[in-house]
Amino acid sequence: MAHGRFVSYLRVSTDKQGKSGLGLEAQRKAVADYLNGGDWSLISELVEIESGSKAARPKLTEALALCRAHRATLIVAKLDRLARDAHFLLGLQKAGVEFVAVDMPSANRMTVGIMALVAEEERRMISARTKAALAAAKARGVQLGGFRGTTGTAETTAIARAARTEAADGHAGALAPILRRIDPTGSTALRTVAAALNAEGVPTPTGRGAWTAAGVARLRARIAELPAGAFA
Repeated sequence: MAHGRFVSYLRVSTDKQGKSGLGLEAQRKAVADYLNGGDWSLISELVEIESGSKAARPKLTEALALCRAHRATLIVAKLDRLARDAHFLLGLQKAGVEFVAVDMPSANRMTVGIMALVAEEERRMISARTKAALAAAKARGVQLGGFRGTTGTAETTAIARAARTEAADGHAGALAPILRRIDPTGSTALRTVAAALNAEGVPTPTGRGAWTAAGVARLRARIAELPAGAFA
């Protein structure tokens, strides 16, 4: 049962979602279900309508200020949905307030710190690799920015695929030390490793859902393919 004061922070990516309630009502219900029973009070509910790629989070700033003023706990419905939102995660980590995520109740400040570092590194690598690939394609004479020919489409598709691969490798490298700690011999059952990752609130590569045996197997395989020195 929940106890104490809470400030609810909900976020949707578009104004259309905000007006329609798409996604918003599900988050609100998840928070209500979590708070059901016990001795608690909801100080306020803050709704952010903002793209995950933008840094401005005025409602998050307000929510954190309310938490500090009322000594309240910040409650979010979907921490996994925000796992790649570096600005949100860094703000949450630095705020110095207690928080609870309905879908990941075991998450703590250390978990959020790891998630923030992974999200920031993925964004940096995707940006750097995409810029380099586009520059190389342009140097080869490939027309970009609205070119609809077959060559341009294949080239830009390859660039996007390379960026995704780079991001996946970066995520695997970041998780390698955690996997080694949980499974130092590499022989622990996949389901057991998945359960341990979920218990620690470690985000999946997509930032959505929970770890599964198949997901752990894919992570092991990708780590095995990384070049020496790719991770500590």
